[in-house]
Amino acid sequence: MGKTIFITGASSGIGKAIGEFLHQKGYTVYGTSRNPEKVSGSVFPLVALDVRNAASIRAAVAEVISKTGTIDVLVNNAGVGITGPLEEIPAEEIKNNFETNLFGPIEVMKAVLPHMRRQKSGLIINVTSIAGYMGLPYRSVYSASKGALELISEALRMEVKSFGITITTVAPGDFATNIAAGRYHAPVIKGSPYETVYGNTLNEMNTHVDAGSDPRQMAEAVYAIMKTPNPNVHYKVGAFMQKFSIVLKRALPDKVYEKLLMNHYKL
Repeated sequence: MGKTIFITGASSGIGKAIGEFLHQKGYTVYGTSRNPEKVSGSVFPLVALDVRNAASIRAAVAEVISKTGTIDVLVNNAGVGITGPLEEIPAEEIKNNFETNLFGPIEVMKAVLPHMRRQKSGLIINVTSIAGYMGLPYRSVYSASKGALELISEALRMEVKSFGITITTVAPGDFATNIAAGRYHAPVIKGSPYETVYGNTLNEMNTHVDAGSDPRQMAEAVYAIMKTPNPNVHYKVGAFMQKFSIVLKRALPDKVYEKLLMNHYKL
């Protein structure tokens, strides 16, 4: 096939599943990890990259291009979860989430775009989240960072279309990955006005992730996008009701949709 695929955050979870699937399909796959030396058993090479560090990003992109001569597809997958009442999430944790989920992917795209422009072709798939289509209680920062990446992608898609480069997003719902273990949880503070309802919501969110879909579905979706001559602006992958929630948000009056969410979260 001859195409080189570059996947950020590919040492576990969705990124790893995408890399393994595309490797099996015969693509040249390079993934990234903040500490690749600590990862064992990867079927595709991992290069060091921290999306919060611009120099690290440029070095990783240069390394892959020096080894393969090209990056044909970028899968911007690296991200981190965060939960908590907005009032109780430390400012530094909010900033870290945006550095990882928004500013990092932007810098990766900036590093790859000049190369894609020179070769007059390229596909960038930004992994967002169904949570990015709506403001979810106790997931406000995560929803905001992923929603911002959706809008950035929409705008950039138009800016680079004339260069032969395509930008698209794929928004997963709940998948069985280690994101719950890796996300930042604002602590449930005893005596806090949010103590009971946030504690219950946190347990429910973790249960949904643990019982989530197989990450291979995301890998199959990315492969299908790659094989599509003219990809759509956005894709959603997940359980029916998770995807349908986006349709409901568009169709229902704001207060009605808000009431549905509050009932779901028992608020």
